[in-house]
Amino acid sequence: MAPQPEGASLLKPGVVNVLTDSSFAKALSETGLPVLVDFWAEWCAPCRMMAPAVDQLASELSGRAYVAKLNVDQNPATAVRFGVMSIPNFIVFRGGRPAGQAVGAVGKHSLLQLVGGASP
Repeated sequence: MAPQPEGASLLKPGVVNVLTDSSFAKALSETGLPVLVDFWAEWCAPCRMMAPAVDQLASELSGRAYVAKLNVDQNPATAVRFGVMSIPNFIVFRGGRPAGQAVGAVGKHSLLQLVGGASP
């Protein structure tokens, strides 16, 4: 992987970004766009069910919001910090702060509304 230029964002548009406890705060602080974070785990069936919708959202929201995932089993500190008790758990961050949340297999349209990107 090539080194990123000085000031390059950790978040990339149009893809599902993978965050960790160590990259979470820096990634969210570097963007003026909303960031939808999917808190998930491999063993979680509803999380796996939502994965295709999360992938689609990353593409659809490109340029308007970033989409990221954080595995709660591998990164428990961030999950605890934001009170994630059930998964899948989707939190939208604006300016690095939580601005909205949805818990469970809520569907793509609900996530679009959460981010503020739903079509009228």
